[in-house]
Amino acid sequence: MSESTPINQNSQPTEVVETTIQEATNKEDRNAKTRQLLGMKGAAPGETSIWKIRLQLMKPITWIPLIWGVVCGAASSGNYTWTLENVLKAALCMLLSGPLLTGYTQTINDYYDREIDAINEPYRPIPSGAISEKQVVTQFVLLLLLGYGVAYTLDLWAGHPFPNILGLSVFGSFIAYIYSAPPLKLKQNGWLGNYALGASYIALPWWAGHALFGELNWKIVVLTLFYSLAGLGIAVVNDFKSVEGDRQLGLKSLPVMFGVQTAALICVVMIDLFQGLVAGYLVSIHENLYAAILVLLIIPQITFQDMYFLRDPIANDVKYQASAQPFLVFGMLVTGLALGHAGI
Repeated sequence: MSESTPINQNSQPTEVVETTIQEATNKEDRNAKTRQLLGMKGAAPGETSIWKIRLQLMKPITWIPLIWGVVCGAASSGNYTWTLENVLKAALCMLLSGPLLTGYTQTINDYYDREIDAINEPYRPIPSGAISEKQVVTQFVLLLLLGYGVAYTLDLWAGHPFPNILGLSVFGSFIAYIYSAPPLKLKQNGWLGNYALGASYIALPWWAGHALFGELNWKIVVLTLFYSLAGLGIAVVNDFKSVEGDRQLGLKSLPVMFGVQTAALICVVMIDLFQGLVAGYLVSIHENLYAAILVLLIIPQITFQDMYFLRDPIANDVKYQASAQPFLVFGMLVTGLALGHAGI
């Protein structure tokens, strides 16, 4: 009778556990690298590719609302039709609002925030030493010049007698500069800075999309600036991740001025209240169906505010944004369609 090989009963479970741990570690590493590339909280340092580092400076995750704003502006013009030429125009305007001018804004913001990022987000490209300050300056200047070139091209393409889109681009880039750079540095004041940010994310790309396909008028300007007060609330969400650094450097963000919980309450009230008031305006111009849809889109935002944000704004800011903001941006499109339908 042959001698059998003894079985190690513990070997297989141990190997399974080790494999599971390794897979979880690899997944977390991939997630951290993705967050790093997109410019999100919870990133990991160590990237060596200069092009990925440059992309990280531009925070691609922040391009999405600006690109969407162009869509809302095209809808509110009431003149957008699905032709190849219009699709290409819109795509070029999205490139302008997203990668170029938002990329410029985020890069220049990182440049002037390098000291505070060393406290709050040391993995960012500049404080981590992954890119030199000279390279950063070259990047934001190039993005700005490319943006102006694309804006002027859009004006020529649209046949504007006055370069409206170039003018909006110059204005927007100026706001981005004084938001980040001394001596004004609007972001030092929680109200001014966050409103400038909210208006830049809602009003400016909306104006560009509307001007590209129609005539930009004062009603659209006023309404989108009003809508941007909801954007102010969205902008405040980004302040919770940097409370400690803001406090150390004397920046008067809302969480520093009012405390975390009170600032969170202010934030959600701004988001919900001004969307509700926009819905009321849609009722006043007899766009009742669109107003009802907008109200229905506010309800899940309130739900996620209660589930995540108000319970722990610092820990749940990213989770809240991912859950609630899709409903906010769809509400913007509903509003744009309503304005286009009403011929505002």
